[in-house]
Amino acid sequence: MRILVTDLDGTLLGGEIADQRRLCAALARHPEVTVVFATGRGVASVADALRDPLVPTPRWIIADVGATVVDGTDLRPVGDIQAHLRTAWPGTQRVRHALNRFGQLTYQRVPQDGRCSYYLAPDQLTDELAAAVHALGCRWLYSADRYFDVVPPNASKGNAVAALAEKFGWQMDSVLVAGDSLNDASLFELGTHGVIVGAAEPALHRAVPLDARIHRPECPGAGGILTALHALGWVAQDNCAEDRHYLIVGYHRPPAPRGEPRSPSSPNGIIPSLTALFAQGLPGIWVAAQVGEDGVDAREHEAPLSLLPVTPDEWSGYFHRACKDTLWPILMSEPHRMRFDTAAWAQYRVINQRYAKRIGERAAHGATIWLHDYNLWLVPGLLRQVRPDLCIGLFHHTPFPPREVFDALPTADEIRSSLIQLDWAGFHTDAFADNFRQSLVGQLTLPALGVHPLGIDRPAIETLARSRASRIRPSRHALVLSVERLDYTKAPVHKVDAIAALLEHRPDLHGRLVFRLVCPPPEPGISAYDTTRRALERRTTEINNAWRVGSWQPIDYIPHNLPLSEVMDHYLAADVFWVTSLQDGMNLTAKEFVAAQSAVTGPDSRPGVLVLSRYAGAATELGDAALLTDPHSPEDLTATLARALSLDHTERRTRAKRLAHLLGHDRPIDWATRIIDAIRVRAPDPAAVPITYQST
Repeated sequence: MRILVTDLDGTLLGGEIADQRRLCAALARHPEVTVVFATGRGVASVADALRDPLVPTPRWIIADVGATVVDGTDLRPVGDIQAHLRTAWPGTQRVRHALNRFGQLTYQRVPQDGRCSYYLAPDQLTDELAAAVHALGCRWLYSADRYFDVVPPNASKGNAVAALAEKFGWQMDSVLVAGDSLNDASLFELGTHGVIVGAAEPALHRAVPLDARIHRPECPGAGGILTALHALGWVAQDNCAEDRHYLIVGYHRPPAPRGEPRSPSSPNGIIPSLTALFAQGLPGIWVAAQVGEDGVDAREHEAPLSLLPVTPDEWSGYFHRACKDTLWPILMSEPHRMRFDTAAWAQYRVINQRYAKRIGERAAHGATIWLHDYNLWLVPGLLRQVRPDLCIGLFHHTPFPPREVFDALPTADEIRSSLIQLDWAGFHTDAFADNFRQSLVGQLTLPALGVHPLGIDRPAIETLARSRASRIRPSRHALVLSVERLDYTKAPVHKVDAIAALLEHRPDLHGRLVFRLVCPPPEPGISAYDTTRRALERRTTEINNAWRVGSWQPIDYIPHNLPLSEVMDHYLAADVFWVTSLQDGMNLTAKEFVAAQSAVTGPDSRPGVLVLSRYAGAATELGDAALLTDPHSPEDLTATLARALSLDHTERRTRAKRLAHLLGHDRPIDWATRIIDAIRVRAPDPAAVPITYQST
């Protein structure tokens, strides 16, 4: 007999659905492996979980963090063992009464027996609280920085397993224990085989000494358990054909979990577009990074996911420093801002290696791999070494710089040697594609190149605009609007300086002109934008103080995200929408503004004007009808804005009509289909299986 003792949440029930399916199938093929649950849940909650067909049937259930042991076939207590585990238990009511004075404790309103479970913040776990538990003759367990369990002195998952082993004659070298949190630590004290699954609580890793019998795979949840079972030879390797995919999307972030607001709060952009594609029937999976210690169930997200665990420190080196401090300035043709850190670049390599490994494991023969952006530049080379059969494409949502700027990267040759392994590379504009081509000149082979500008969900924007139009009231102010994240490449300081210059030369705008800048900050930890934020805040304060009259001030700075409905109200009220990017892959807010305005423009309306940086990808499509500006020239910024404010009704309507026509009606699903087809044309294996899906 072989025994698998496993925690549930974060372990057996954690990780990818595909891995849960594979584990369940493997256990069904190997009935000699007896399954035992060891969980913090109560028995009733475990019984609910057993309704899931991906949950194997356990022979025994250890519940309530080791205070309860029942037979898995009929849920009856294993009386002698349970009585031993609950020796000296004072009872739930006495425990709750004794701890009632600790206001930091919040009792968990879940079924529980033979234990008391609370929520508790880490800084509230005091010596006084611990002493109160000991005075009751009980033990306490703390895990995941939130769960505080009071249990009988003999109760623990490890003690329960030891009692079952003694009763039924198990040999410890025939037992594999699996866990992910600190309340599983007692399982690893028994001298058995063990597996600490990927994305486990770091405190568990620290609590369990290094031991050749303890496996620590990268795969989270069920995938980690299966890795250990394969390593021990307890279950046979399968070919996993049913779990391999003919399309894999690689992006550095996952979609938002169901029920959580998206950021930005718009149906447009990379994450909303990819999420919508899978919702409309695109087959395959999305490989993304999962940052932090908390386990995340892939089933909670809005697309089929394969999550890669990344610690906050790894993310800081990979994303905050390597991507944002080193690669981003180069992409934006601002090489003087680049800061290269050898340790951060090592983290970039590690994360790219994990992506390549995971994609290689999940890809069917001849699969199409669609990577996104510079964050995964090393994946093509790494993946090609082990999977030459794959069709690998990468779409750049950012600009691609001229060769002389790209070559300023200390790692330019390393990146170049990876990018030449692509079958296809995509861009928003011909200019970016040509820069890419020039950067690879001299290589023996070049990827095929494609230019596919990303559109927006125009019907969604137009529908919302029409629903909000009645809220917009005439204003005596001339509203200039920008909606952009805080980034030096968006030139926010250039804009507020241009407002000051315009007020100097246009006394008629005093008391009338309002520049509303909706400018949410980046995620915490990106230091590259701190200087820009400080300069923007300082200049905004100076300009408002200099020109304020009564309740009027020229700059309305909104440093946070707004719901899309509020952004829509600003789109509809704006006299000018002002995009001044020093470089920009596309700029979808410009397209949203055009769609919103076109939806409500009537015969007597006065549509807003789009002022668009000539360095934004959107200028290639909309430049005929927008007013193009050069953000590198303060004089041009000011003069073009002044012109936009002065356009008469006829020219405004002419330009708005032309913008609505140029915007077109291309859907993100059309964009994706063309790209997938373009990647597949370069398939290295003529036997590769085509991608088909049902659009809804």
